[in-house]
Amino acid sequence: MIRKMFATTALVAGLGLSGAGLAPAPARDGREGVAPTRLEVDLSERKLYLYHDGEVVNTYDVAVGDAEHPTPEGEFTINRIIWNPGWVPPHGAEWAEDKEEKKPNDSENPMVGAKLFFEYPDYYIHGTDAPHTLGEAESHGCIRMHPDEVKDLAEWVQEHGGKPRDDGWFSWVARDDDSSHEITLPAPVAVTIRD
Repeated sequence: MIRKMFATTALVAGLGLSGAGLAPAPARDGREGVAPTRLEVDLSERKLYLYHDGEVVNTYDVAVGDAEHPTPEGEFTINRIIWNPGWVPPHGAEWAEDKEEKKPNDSENPMVGAKLFFEYPDYYIHGTDAPHTLGEAESHGCIRMHPDEVKDLAEWVQEHGGKPRDDGWFSWVARDDDSSHEITLPAPVAVTIRD
């Protein structure tokens, strides 16, 4: 869905037009090695904004860290995506001491669809098995998304972070849901997290 919206935007931008008429299209971010896509998370609004070339492409409802496990604020980058992620209890996290590792397609795996690393080792944007928590401060610091939406976002980030794949590759990953697939991005995608 997002890819189709971008194709229309790219066509219009390529013609030197904006959506409003004949004004020149905005210039791309000229920083070498940095994707023109960026994410912004507003913790108080519980929203994630996807920007491309300075324009909001999509907005998502998210769950954020609770009072005891706040989501870190600041400037980060995503350079790693895991499709069909498993879950490993975070080392040293008191709340996870009695938890066991979950495989990618385990029904009790709290990570669904994809996870995008923004602060190594334990902070991600990921699909959740508890979509009823979206719009709340319910996580242990990660940013939770609806499973379908995180897959759309991860596909966008992967494509604009320098590792595009065709639809066949994404279909294969969806069918191969008992295995994780890791992607490293050559052009990291910036993430701003603020309250």
